[in-house]
Amino acid sequence: MRNPDSGALDDGTVDGERLAVLATLSDVLERLERSAVPIDAAQYRAVVARLARELAGVRPNAALYALFAARPAAAELYENLNYGHAGLCLRPLEAALGAEMAARQAIGRACGATRPGGSRRSDGASSAA
Repeated sequence: MRNPDSGALDDGTVDGERLAVLATLSDVLERLERSAVPIDAAQYRAVVARLARELAGVRPNAALYALFAARPAAAELYENLNYGHAGLCLRPLEAALGAEMAARQAIGRACGATRPGGSRRSDGASSAA
């Protein structure tokens, strides 16, 4: 049975009709995101708001992840909507950890706290860890 508020099935799964709506809205959002010409802000907000409503209450499954793999703007919106309880749920942990470590190393090099090999400066200066 369909939930009249969210449009999802009562168990939160996505049926074919709902998936088609999500795909269509996701395609529109992708076109707006990649537009070479300026777009109307109200149109953009309307598409994002409609897609957010459609995504509300949807339980992730293979079909939804496949949709997100092909439509990164929709995936980013889904993550933003669910960040409070799921974090960056679509980002591979290894890639996120690697990016954080690379950022820390770059910041350390920019501050002069470490040499490329990872050793500390020998002039007595130290940095808070």
